[in-house]
Amino acid sequence: MILCSVGLLAPPCIVAKNLPASIVAADDPIGIVLADDQGNILYSQNKDRQFIPASILKILTSLAAINILGQDYRFSTAYFFDKNSKNLYIKGFGDPLLISEVIEKLCLDIILTTKIKQIHHIILDPTYFSEQITVPGKSNSLNPYDAPVGALCANFNTIMFKWSSKQNRFVSAEPQTPLLSVFYDDINRSGLRKGRIILSKQQSLLYPGQLIKYFLEKNHIKITGDILQGKRDTRKLDIKEKDKHLFVSPFELKEIVKKLLTYSSNFIANQLLLTIGAKTYGTPATLEKGVNSILDYSINHLKISHLTLSEGSGLSRTNQISPDQMLKSLIEFMPFYSLLNCKKNDFFKTGTLSDVRTRAGYIMGDDHRLYPYIIMVNQKNRGYKSILKKLIVKISQITNQKNK
Repeated sequence: MILCSVGLLAPPCIVAKNLPASIVAADDPIGIVLADDQGNILYSQNKDRQFIPASILKILTSLAAINILGQDYRFSTAYFFDKNSKNLYIKGFGDPLLISEVIEKLCLDIILTTKIKQIHHIILDPTYFSEQITVPGKSNSLNPYDAPVGALCANFNTIMFKWSSKQNRFVSAEPQTPLLSVFYDDINRSGLRKGRIILSKQQSLLYPGQLIKYFLEKNHIKITGDILQGKRDTRKLDIKEKDKHLFVSPFELKEIVKKLLTYSSNFIANQLLLTIGAKTYGTPATLEKGVNSILDYSINHLKISHLTLSEGSGLSRTNQISPDQMLKSLIEFMPFYSLLNCKKNDFFKTGTLSDVRTRAGYIMGDDHRLYPYIIMVNQKNRGYKSILKKLIVKISQITNQKNK
Protein backbone atom coordinates (compact mmCIF):
# COMPACT_ATOMS: atom_id res chain seq x y z
CA MET A 1 0.00 0.00 0.00
CA ILE A 2 1.29 3.49 -0.88
CA LEU A 3 0.29 7.02 0.05
CA CYS A 4 -0.39 10.17 -2.12
CA SER A 5 -2.72 13.27 -2.49
CA VAL A 6 -3.78 16.55 -4.38
CA GLY A 7 -5.78 19.60 -3.79
CA LEU A 8 -6.97 22.16 -6.30
CA LEU A 9 -5.60 25.56 -5.63
CA ALA A 10 -9.11 26.85 -6.26
CA PRO A 11 -10.12 30.49 -5.99
CA PRO A 12 -12.07 31.51 -2.88
CA CYS A 13 -15.31 29.63 -2.42
CA ILE A 14 -18.13 31.07 -4.52
CA VAL A 15 -21.52 30.58 -2.92
CA ALA A 16 -24.74 31.61 -4.61
CA LYS A 17 -27.01 33.90 -2.68
CA ASN A 18 -29.90 32.53 -0.65
CA LEU A 19 -28.47 29.00 -0.51
CA PRO A 20 -28.52 27.10 2.80
CA ALA A 21 -25.18 27.05 4.67
CA SER A 22 -25.09 23.25 4.74
CA ILE A 23 -26.89 20.41 3.03
CA VAL A 24 -26.37 17.87 5.83
CA ALA A 25 -25.51 18.15 9.50
CA ALA A 26 -21.93 19.38 9.95
CA ASP A 27 -20.94 16.36 12.03
CA ASP A 28 -22.31 13.77 9.55
CA PRO A 29 -19.59 11.52 8.06
CA ILE A 30 -20.47 12.76 4.58
CA GLY A 31 -18.22 14.51 2.08
CA ILE A 32 -19.65 16.84 -0.56
CA VAL A 33 -18.12 19.07 -3.20
CA LEU A 34 -19.82 21.03 -5.97
CA ALA A 35 -17.69 23.10 -8.34
CA ASP A 36 -17.83 24.90 -11.65
CA ASP A 37 -16.01 23.74 -14.76
CA GLN A 38 -12.89 25.70 -13.79
CA GLY A 39 -12.60 23.94 -10.44
CA ASN A 40 -13.94 26.84 -8.39
CA ILE A 41 -15.72 25.33 -5.39
CA LEU A 42 -19.35 26.41 -5.13
CA TYR A 43 -20.23 24.27 -2.12
CA SER A 44 -18.27 21.89 0.09
CA GLN A 45 -18.59 19.90 3.27
CA ASN A 46 -15.81 17.75 4.74
CA LYS A 47 -13.94 18.26 1.46
CA ASP A 48 -10.54 17.37 2.93
CA ARG A 49 -11.71 14.37 4.92
CA GLN A 50 -10.71 10.92 3.65
CA PHE A 51 -13.55 8.55 2.69
CA ILE A 52 -13.87 5.08 1.21
CA PRO A 53 -14.60 5.85 -2.46
CA ALA A 54 -15.93 2.45 -3.62
CA SER A 55 -16.36 2.39 -7.41
CA ILE A 56 -16.02 6.13 -8.08
CA LEU A 57 -12.29 5.35 -7.78
CA LYS A 58 -12.64 3.89 -11.30
CA ILE A 59 -12.69 7.47 -12.61
CA LEU A 60 -9.15 8.06 -11.33
CA THR A 61 -7.98 4.66 -12.62
CA SER A 62 -9.47 5.41 -16.05
CA LEU A 63 -7.88 8.85 -16.09
CA ALA A 64 -4.45 7.47 -15.25
CA ALA A 65 -4.77 4.77 -17.93
CA ILE A 66 -5.78 7.30 -20.60
CA ASN A 67 -2.82 9.52 -19.75
CA ILE A 68 -0.22 6.75 -19.39
CA LEU A 69 -1.30 4.54 -22.31
CA GLY A 70 -3.08 7.06 -24.55
CA GLN A 71 -6.77 7.14 -25.39
CA ASP A 72 -6.17 5.43 -28.75
CA TYR A 73 -4.07 2.63 -27.22
CA ARG A 74 -5.02 -0.89 -28.32
CA PHE A 75 -4.13 -4.09 -26.48
CA SER A 76 -2.47 -6.88 -28.40
CA THR A 77 -2.03 -10.65 -28.18
CA ALA A 78 1.09 -12.33 -29.58
CA TYR A 79 1.13 -15.65 -31.38
CA PHE A 80 3.73 -17.73 -33.17
CA PHE A 81 3.75 -21.20 -34.70
CA ASP A 82 6.72 -23.56 -34.45
CA LYS A 83 6.81 -25.51 -37.70
CA ASN A 84 8.98 -28.25 -36.18
CA SER A 85 6.90 -29.09 -33.11
CA LYS A 86 3.61 -27.89 -34.65
CA ASN A 87 2.95 -26.04 -31.39
CA LEU A 88 1.03 -22.77 -31.35
CA TYR A 89 2.21 -20.24 -28.76
CA ILE A 90 -0.10 -17.52 -27.47
CA LYS A 91 1.09 -14.69 -25.19
CA GLY A 92 -1.28 -12.24 -23.51
CA PHE A 93 -0.59 -8.63 -22.59
CA GLY A 94 -3.55 -7.96 -20.30
CA ASP A 95 -6.32 -7.32 -22.85
CA PRO A 96 -9.49 -6.90 -20.72
CA LEU A 97 -11.76 -7.29 -23.75
CA LEU A 98 -10.46 -10.58 -25.10
CA ILE A 99 -14.03 -11.73 -25.58
CA SER A 100 -15.37 -14.52 -27.80
CA GLU A 101 -15.84 -12.31 -30.85
CA VAL A 102 -12.26 -11.07 -30.56
CA ILE A 103 -10.88 -14.57 -29.97
CA GLU A 104 -12.64 -15.81 -33.11
CA LYS A 105 -11.03 -12.96 -35.08
CA LEU A 106 -7.67 -13.89 -33.52
CA CYS A 107 -8.11 -17.46 -34.73
CA LEU A 108 -8.99 -16.34 -38.25
CA ASP A 109 -5.90 -14.13 -38.20
CA ILE A 110 -3.77 -17.10 -37.12
CA ILE A 111 -5.15 -19.25 -39.95
CA LEU A 112 -4.68 -16.51 -42.54
CA THR A 113 -1.11 -15.60 -41.63
CA THR A 114 0.35 -19.04 -40.79
CA LYS A 115 -1.55 -21.13 -43.37
CA ILE A 116 -1.59 -23.98 -40.83
CA LYS A 117 -3.81 -27.03 -41.19
CA GLN A 118 -2.83 -28.90 -38.05
CA ILE A 119 -1.63 -27.94 -34.56
CA HIS A 120 -0.19 -30.10 -31.82
CA HIS A 121 -0.17 -28.27 -28.46
CA ILE A 122 -1.64 -24.84 -27.79
CA ILE A 123 0.73 -23.26 -25.26
CA LEU A 124 -0.43 -20.20 -23.32
CA ASP A 125 2.00 -17.67 -21.85
CA PRO A 126 0.50 -15.47 -19.08
CA THR A 127 3.85 -14.23 -17.72
CA TYR A 128 3.32 -10.55 -18.64
CA PHE A 129 1.51 -10.38 -15.30
CA SER A 130 2.93 -11.76 -12.08
CA GLU A 131 1.52 -15.12 -10.96
CA GLN A 132 1.11 -13.78 -7.41
CA ILE A 133 -1.70 -11.23 -7.72
CA THR A 134 -4.39 -11.05 -5.06
CA VAL A 135 -6.72 -8.07 -5.33
CA PRO A 136 -7.56 -6.60 -1.88
CA GLY A 137 -11.28 -6.74 -1.18
CA LYS A 138 -11.90 -9.67 -3.53
CA SER A 139 -13.67 -12.66 -2.01
CA ASN A 140 -14.13 -16.25 -3.19
CA SER A 141 -17.71 -15.73 -4.37
CA LEU A 142 -19.06 -16.69 -7.79
CA ASN A 143 -19.98 -13.05 -8.49
CA PRO A 144 -18.38 -11.47 -11.59
CA TYR A 145 -16.88 -8.65 -9.51
CA ASP A 146 -14.64 -11.26 -7.86
CA ALA A 147 -13.23 -12.59 -11.16
CA PRO A 148 -9.46 -13.17 -11.14
CA VAL A 149 -7.18 -10.97 -13.25
CA GLY A 150 -4.45 -12.15 -15.61
CA ALA A 151 -2.35 -11.36 -18.67
CA LEU A 152 -4.33 -13.78 -20.84
CA CYS A 153 -8.02 -13.91 -19.91
CA ALA A 154 -11.16 -14.69 -21.89
CA ASN A 155 -14.66 -13.26 -21.40
CA PHE A 156 -13.76 -11.49 -18.14
CA ASN A 157 -12.98 -14.93 -16.66
CA THR A 158 -16.70 -15.65 -16.48
CA ILE A 159 -19.20 -18.13 -17.94
CA MET A 160 -22.73 -17.02 -18.84
CA PHE A 161 -25.36 -19.75 -19.09
CA LYS A 162 -29.07 -20.57 -19.03
CA TRP A 163 -31.18 -23.71 -18.87
CA SER A 164 -32.73 -24.88 -22.13
CA SER A 165 -35.95 -26.84 -21.59
CA LYS A 166 -35.96 -27.74 -25.26
CA GLN A 167 -32.48 -29.30 -25.10
CA ASN A 168 -32.85 -30.40 -21.46
CA ARG A 169 -29.43 -29.04 -20.56
CA PHE A 170 -27.51 -25.88 -19.84
CA VAL A 171 -26.52 -23.80 -22.86
CA SER A 172 -24.60 -20.60 -23.37
CA ALA A 173 -26.55 -17.41 -22.76
CA GLU A 174 -24.37 -15.70 -25.35
CA PRO A 175 -24.77 -16.84 -28.97
CA GLN A 176 -21.17 -15.94 -29.80
CA THR A 177 -19.75 -18.07 -26.96
CA PRO A 178 -19.80 -21.88 -26.77
CA LEU A 179 -20.61 -23.43 -23.40
CA LEU A 180 -17.85 -25.97 -23.00
CA SER A 181 -18.76 -29.24 -21.27
CA VAL A 182 -15.81 -28.88 -18.88
CA PHE A 183 -17.84 -26.25 -16.98
CA TYR A 184 -21.07 -28.24 -16.49
CA ASP A 185 -20.11 -29.38 -12.99
CA ASP A 186 -19.36 -25.81 -11.89
CA ILE A 187 -22.71 -24.62 -13.21
CA ASN A 188 -24.54 -27.43 -11.42
CA ARG A 189 -22.76 -26.60 -8.17
CA SER A 190 -23.86 -22.97 -8.45
CA GLY A 191 -27.50 -24.01 -8.08
CA LEU A 192 -28.48 -21.37 -10.65
CA ARG A 193 -30.72 -21.93 -13.66
CA LYS A 194 -29.23 -18.96 -15.44
CA GLY A 195 -26.64 -16.29 -14.79
CA ARG A 196 -22.91 -15.68 -14.81
CA ILE A 197 -20.31 -17.34 -12.63
CA ILE A 198 -16.57 -16.72 -12.42
CA LEU A 199 -13.79 -19.14 -13.19
CA SER A 200 -11.26 -20.29 -10.65
CA LYS A 201 -7.71 -19.04 -11.10
CA GLN A 202 -6.65 -22.39 -12.54
CA GLN A 203 -9.62 -22.53 -14.92
CA SER A 204 -8.92 -18.98 -16.09
CA LEU A 205 -5.38 -19.96 -17.14
CA LEU A 206 -6.68 -22.53 -19.64
CA TYR A 207 -9.99 -21.01 -20.76
CA PRO A 208 -8.50 -18.79 -23.54
CA GLY A 209 -6.82 -21.86 -25.01
CA GLN A 210 -10.04 -23.86 -24.84
CA LEU A 211 -11.86 -21.16 -26.80
CA ILE A 212 -9.00 -20.85 -29.29
CA LYS A 213 -9.15 -24.63 -29.81
CA TYR A 214 -12.94 -24.43 -30.34
CA PHE A 215 -12.75 -21.66 -32.95
CA LEU A 216 -9.77 -23.22 -34.76
CA GLU A 217 -11.58 -26.57 -35.00
CA LYS A 218 -14.70 -24.72 -36.15
CA ASN A 219 -12.55 -23.58 -39.07
CA HIS A 220 -11.34 -27.12 -39.81
CA ILE A 221 -7.93 -26.87 -38.10
CA LYS A 222 -7.00 -30.18 -36.49
CA ILE A 223 -5.69 -30.07 -32.88
CA THR A 224 -3.80 -33.23 -31.89
CA GLY A 225 -2.29 -32.20 -28.54
CA ASP A 226 -3.28 -30.45 -25.33
CA ILE A 227 -3.76 -26.95 -24.01
CA LEU A 228 -0.78 -26.14 -21.83
CA GLN A 229 0.26 -23.17 -19.77
CA GLY A 230 3.80 -21.92 -19.55
CA LYS A 231 6.52 -19.65 -20.84
CA ARG A 232 8.67 -20.68 -23.79
CA ASP A 233 11.90 -19.00 -24.88
CA THR A 234 11.32 -18.45 -28.60
CA ARG A 235 15.01 -17.72 -29.10
CA LYS A 236 15.66 -21.43 -28.60
CA LEU A 237 13.04 -22.39 -31.17
CA ASP A 238 13.33 -22.38 -34.91
CA ILE A 239 11.03 -19.36 -35.23
CA LYS A 240 11.94 -16.50 -37.53
CA GLU A 241 10.93 -12.93 -36.84
CA LYS A 242 8.44 -12.99 -39.71
CA ASP A 243 6.64 -15.88 -37.99
CA LYS A 244 5.99 -13.89 -34.81
CA HIS A 245 2.74 -11.99 -34.98
CA LEU A 246 0.78 -9.46 -32.94
CA PHE A 247 -2.99 -9.50 -33.13
CA VAL A 248 -4.28 -6.03 -32.26
CA SER A 249 -7.59 -5.57 -30.44
CA PRO A 250 -10.42 -3.86 -32.35
CA PHE A 251 -11.11 -1.74 -29.24
CA GLU A 252 -9.35 1.54 -28.47
CA LEU A 253 -8.69 2.34 -24.82
CA LYS A 254 -11.42 4.98 -24.79
CA GLU A 255 -13.96 2.30 -25.75
CA ILE A 256 -12.63 0.04 -22.99
CA VAL A 257 -12.96 2.83 -20.43
CA LYS A 258 -16.54 3.40 -21.59
CA LYS A 259 -17.36 -0.24 -20.87
CA LEU A 260 -15.46 -0.10 -17.57
CA LEU A 261 -17.50 2.85 -16.34
CA THR A 262 -20.83 1.72 -17.82
CA TYR A 263 -20.71 -1.74 -16.25
CA SER A 264 -18.51 -0.78 -13.27
CA SER A 265 -16.19 -3.66 -14.07
CA ASN A 266 -13.71 -4.40 -11.30
CA PHE A 267 -11.98 -6.82 -13.67
CA ILE A 268 -11.36 -4.18 -16.38
CA ALA A 269 -10.26 -1.59 -13.80
CA ASN A 270 -7.56 -3.81 -12.34
CA GLN A 271 -6.48 -5.09 -15.76
CA LEU A 272 -5.81 -1.44 -16.65
CA LEU A 273 -4.04 -0.81 -13.36
CA LEU A 274 -1.74 -3.79 -13.93
CA THR A 275 -1.08 -2.78 -17.54
CA ILE A 276 -0.02 0.76 -16.67
CA GLY A 277 2.17 -0.71 -13.93
CA ALA A 278 3.99 -2.83 -16.49
CA LYS A 279 4.20 0.14 -18.87
CA THR A 280 5.75 2.36 -16.18
CA TYR A 281 7.94 -0.05 -14.23
CA GLY A 282 8.42 -3.04 -16.52
CA THR A 283 7.25 -6.63 -16.39
CA PRO A 284 5.93 -8.65 -14.78
CA ALA A 285 2.96 -6.47 -13.87
CA THR A 286 2.09 -6.35 -10.18
CA LEU A 287 -0.51 -4.53 -8.11
CA GLU A 288 2.24 -2.54 -6.41
CA LYS A 289 3.58 -1.29 -9.75
CA GLY A 290 0.06 -0.38 -10.88
CA VAL A 291 -0.75 1.45 -7.67
CA ASN A 292 2.57 3.31 -7.84
CA SER A 293 1.79 4.36 -11.42
CA ILE A 294 -1.52 5.92 -10.37
CA LEU A 295 0.08 7.56 -7.35
CA ASP A 296 2.90 8.98 -9.49
CA TYR A 297 0.36 10.34 -11.95
CA SER A 298 -1.70 11.81 -9.10
CA ILE A 299 1.31 13.57 -7.57
CA ASN A 300 2.93 14.83 -10.76
CA HIS A 301 -0.12 15.75 -12.84
CA LEU A 302 -3.01 16.26 -10.43
CA LYS A 303 -0.89 17.58 -7.54
CA ILE A 304 -2.59 15.15 -5.15
CA SER A 305 -0.78 13.76 -2.12
CA HIS A 306 -1.78 11.63 0.87
CA LEU A 307 -4.01 9.47 -1.28
CA THR A 308 -4.29 5.84 -0.13
CA LEU A 309 -4.70 3.16 -2.79
CA SER A 310 -4.39 -0.61 -2.73
CA GLU A 311 -6.08 -1.50 -6.07
CA GLY A 312 -7.86 0.25 -8.92
CA SER A 313 -11.53 -0.72 -8.84
CA GLY A 314 -12.71 0.55 -5.46
CA LEU A 315 -13.44 -2.96 -4.24
CA SER A 316 -11.10 -2.60 -1.26
CA ARG A 317 -12.16 -0.68 1.82
CA THR A 318 -8.53 0.33 2.40
CA ASN A 319 -8.76 2.82 -0.48
CA GLN A 320 -9.12 6.35 0.89
CA ILE A 321 -9.65 9.62 -0.99
CA SER A 322 -11.12 13.00 -0.14
CA PRO A 323 -13.87 14.83 -2.07
CA ASP A 324 -11.37 17.57 -2.91
CA GLN A 325 -8.96 15.00 -4.36
CA MET A 326 -11.78 13.48 -6.40
CA LEU A 327 -12.60 16.97 -7.70
CA LYS A 328 -9.11 17.27 -9.18
CA SER A 329 -9.65 13.97 -10.95
CA LEU A 330 -13.01 15.14 -12.30
CA ILE A 331 -11.58 18.42 -13.60
CA GLU A 332 -8.92 16.48 -15.51
CA PHE A 333 -11.44 13.86 -16.69
CA MET A 334 -13.85 16.50 -18.02
CA PRO A 335 -12.94 15.98 -21.72
CA PHE A 336 -14.12 12.39 -21.29
CA TYR A 337 -17.34 13.09 -19.36
CA SER A 338 -19.46 11.39 -22.05
CA LEU A 339 -17.85 8.03 -21.13
CA LEU A 340 -19.82 8.09 -17.86
CA ASN A 341 -23.36 6.84 -17.37
CA CYS A 342 -25.95 9.49 -18.21
CA LYS A 343 -29.39 10.21 -16.82
CA LYS A 344 -31.00 13.36 -18.18
CA ASN A 345 -28.36 16.06 -17.58
CA ASP A 346 -26.35 14.04 -15.03
CA PHE A 347 -23.16 12.21 -16.11
CA PHE A 348 -22.10 10.04 -13.21
CA LYS A 349 -20.40 7.05 -11.62
CA THR A 350 -21.74 5.45 -8.45
CA GLY A 351 -20.03 3.37 -5.79
CA THR A 352 -21.50 0.86 -3.35
CA LEU A 353 -20.02 -1.18 -0.52
CA SER A 354 -21.49 -2.15 2.82
CA ASP A 355 -22.35 1.15 4.57
CA VAL A 356 -20.74 3.08 1.69
CA ARG A 357 -22.67 5.04 -0.95
CA THR A 358 -20.80 7.38 -3.28
CA ARG A 359 -21.49 9.28 -6.48
CA ALA A 360 -19.32 11.52 -8.63
CA GLY A 361 -19.73 13.16 -11.99
CA TYR A 362 -21.00 16.25 -13.75
CA ILE A 363 -24.35 17.98 -13.96
CA MET A 364 -24.96 19.92 -17.15
CA GLY A 365 -26.39 23.29 -16.15
CA ASP A 366 -28.93 25.36 -18.05
CA ASP A 367 -25.93 27.44 -19.16
CA HIS A 368 -24.54 24.30 -20.90
CA ARG A 369 -21.56 24.20 -18.57
CA LEU A 370 -20.51 21.12 -16.61
CA TYR A 371 -20.63 21.28 -12.81
CA PRO A 372 -18.47 18.56 -11.20
CA TYR A 373 -19.81 17.10 -7.98
CA ILE A 374 -18.80 14.46 -5.44
CA ILE A 375 -20.96 12.88 -2.73
CA MET A 376 -19.31 10.40 -0.35
CA VAL A 377 -21.46 8.78 2.33
CA ASN A 378 -19.68 6.40 4.71
CA GLN A 379 -22.60 5.90 7.07
CA LYS A 380 -24.91 3.01 7.83
CA ASN A 381 -28.43 3.15 6.37
CA ARG A 382 -27.76 6.43 4.55
CA GLY A 383 -27.88 7.23 0.85
CA TYR A 384 -27.23 10.32 -1.26
CA LYS A 385 -30.45 10.86 -3.24
CA SER A 386 -31.66 13.83 -1.21
CA ILE A 387 -28.18 15.38 -1.32
CA LEU A 388 -28.03 15.04 -5.11
CA LYS A 389 -31.42 16.72 -5.45
CA LYS A 390 -30.21 19.68 -3.37
CA LEU A 391 -27.06 20.00 -5.47
CA ILE A 392 -29.19 20.07 -8.63
CA VAL A 393 -31.31 22.84 -7.06
CA LYS A 394 -28.13 24.77 -6.20
CA ILE A 395 -26.92 24.58 -9.80
CA SER A 396 -30.30 25.75 -11.04
CA GLN A 397 -30.21 28.70 -8.65
CA ILE A 398 -26.65 29.58 -9.66
CA THR A 399 -27.40 29.51 -13.38
CA ASN A 400 -30.60 31.51 -12.85
CA GLN A 401 -28.64 34.20 -10.97
CA LYS A 402 -26.18 34.42 -13.89
CA ASN A 403 -29.05 35.03 -16.27
CA LYS A 404 -30.45 37.94 -14.26
